[in-house]
Amino acid sequence: MEKEEKVMEASKEEIAELTGNNPDANNYGAKNIRILKGLEPVRERPGMYIGSTGKTGLHHLVWEITDNSVDEALAGYASHIKVEILPDDNTNPDHPASIIRVTDDGRGMPIDLHPETKRPALEAIFSVLHAGGKFDDGAYKVSGGLHGVGASVVNALSEWLEVTVMRNGKLYTERFERGAVVSDLYEHGTSDHTGTIVTFKPDYEMFHETLIFDYETIRERMQKTAYLNSVLTITVEDLRDPENIISNTYHYEGGIKEYVQFLGTGKTLLHNDIIYTNSIGSYKELNSNGVEVKRDVIIEVAMQYNTSYNSTIYSFVNNVTTNEGGHHEEGFKLALSRELKKYAENNKLFKKDEDITREDTLEGLVAIISIKHPNPEFEGQTKSKLGNPEVRGLVNKAFGEALERYLGEHPADAKTIIDKILAASRARKAAQAARDATRRKSPLDNLMLSSKLADCRCKDPSKSEIYLVEGDSAGGSAKSGRNSNYQAILPLRGKVLNVQKVQLARALENQEIQTMIRAIGTGIGEEFDITKARYHKIVIMTDADVDGEHICILLLTFFYRFMRGLIEAGYIYVAKPPLYRIQFGKQMDYVYSDEDLERLKKEKYSGKKYDVQRYKGLGEMDAIQLWDTTMDPRYRTLTRVHLEDAQVADMTFEMLMGEEVEPRKVFIQENAHFADNIDV
Repeated sequence: MEKEEKVMEASKEEIAELTGNNPDANNYGAKNIRILKGLEPVRERPGMYIGSTGKTGLHHLVWEITDNSVDEALAGYASHIKVEILPDDNTNPDHPASIIRVTDDGRGMPIDLHPETKRPALEAIFSVLHAGGKFDDGAYKVSGGLHGVGASVVNALSEWLEVTVMRNGKLYTERFERGAVVSDLYEHGTSDHTGTIVTFKPDYEMFHETLIFDYETIRERMQKTAYLNSVLTITVEDLRDPENIISNTYHYEGGIKEYVQFLGTGKTLLHNDIIYTNSIGSYKELNSNGVEVKRDVIIEVAMQYNTSYNSTIYSFVNNVTTNEGGHHEEGFKLALSRELKKYAENNKLFKKDEDITREDTLEGLVAIISIKHPNPEFEGQTKSKLGNPEVRGLVNKAFGEALERYLGEHPADAKTIIDKILAASRARKAAQAARDATRRKSPLDNLMLSSKLADCRCKDPSKSEIYLVEGDSAGGSAKSGRNSNYQAILPLRGKVLNVQKVQLARALENQEIQTMIRAIGTGIGEEFDITKARYHKIVIMTDADVDGEHICILLLTFFYRFMRGLIEAGYIYVAKPPLYRIQFGKQMDYVYSDEDLERLKKEKYSGKKYDVQRYKGLGEMDAIQLWDTTMDPRYRTLTRVHLEDAQVADMTFEMLMGEEVEPRKVFIQENAHFADNIDV
């Protein structure tokens, strides 16, 4: 999550230029066309290559380098990768940063002279866009980094980067600064091993939000990578504090079967066995010389059902997460629904008028789809969706045969699964009836919504925001203190239903949930449509106490389960109300943490007879105070909710809000020492 960004108004000159009312517009010509050379495009537009220059983009640098090492493992040449977070070298004290070192035991990057550049091949890999072994049919059979920009992009966005290659029994090193060579490749010793070491420090000129890497983010990503590659051992270490070195090593011989077990932690399983297939499918295509060749695709699928009402499906291509799915996911879902429906029909497990849809077969499912493809077609550099149409049929056939075989050999498990799916079918029909009920626009329904919602006058969703406020008292203050031009207020009574524990039909019976759905306007689940959102800022505003935090989590659980697109679009925010008000005479400050309170006492109120008020609820503030502290865009603090890792979010929500008590108990015991400001 990150704080809301402040947007500065454009100057008159900038507006004139944007609107075309610029007196210099007629002088526009060839001299105005700038041709970017080398790695300049990356430094000019870093977001095009790594998504953002915030925390997500910073960590993307690590993924680009580790992906190269994983490609060595996919090619059969590497078995161990080490990722280390090193302390700052303190060359720029005003910009504290972490340093990353990635080591693999692969072949070592090539250091011989390239026939075109007459420079070491390693230099081209790190200083030329779209250069690398991924474009050569013989270098890598499968690879995640197919654009050939990963290493060079990291180099371009690093203050400095150093590459050491262990090859031919010798050590070679080359150093770069902001993409430029500052130390030519040189030999400096011998080595009994092979491999590559890449060390880099992110550039403070490129990353303004943070230069500090998060150990948990890197650890989680590397653990996932280890699950997807059973032959690979990955070590992650945090060496920033010599007295508190953190280290984790991951190796999973069971591969994605162990991944499914991990994702099912804390859930009640419907069957003990994991349904699994690992096979090879083939297709034909023309190579670069126009000759038809046979290509092999490795297809690996693992799945298991549990008693929950949610599905957890993650798909990967050459170890790259495809968050938006693609043809491999589509092929899996086709086979799943077809084979389950066929088994139920052949064994007469349907009752009269019963039927199942694809949606029904996904309830309570945990599945991993991982394919290794020689020439995957991703959508954009972020590789969020697989576009190869041939994969759909290959996965459909391979997994369909495996599922048919499993169902036939395990009739008891098959019946349990079918019973679960039929229950989901009945719940789906009940949910549809509940949806229809929420759509009816009777005068009573409209009155119910209008009495709760104080809407804004603005009809432009991009400029409108809605505050979901805990309690009628705070809701009343918010209505009085808001800017009604663009701020809508929806008070919520009591605690919202925990949707993690119920099916959709039960959730739609809840009055507060119905009101939120109508107010926001997007619909939910399969009918969700982000273009119908009535507000592009949905702000959760709850008390700064334990109950308020609980209500916030309940609301986030609702959005994550039924309106996830709002989080993905960046529309969900959490307001941060003050904890204290400190005052001496007419001098007054609102304080948002205990640390800030103690600092103000010493620095600003020392020697004064000040008064401190602890806010236990939003209702303790009047309309003016609520506006000044929590609603005025000039001074408020909002935290945007991000969905950077769906897997971690899903497991966290299941642990905190699900049926199983033991995982939640362990979490509370392990984290109790972090709690403060608990109101008893």
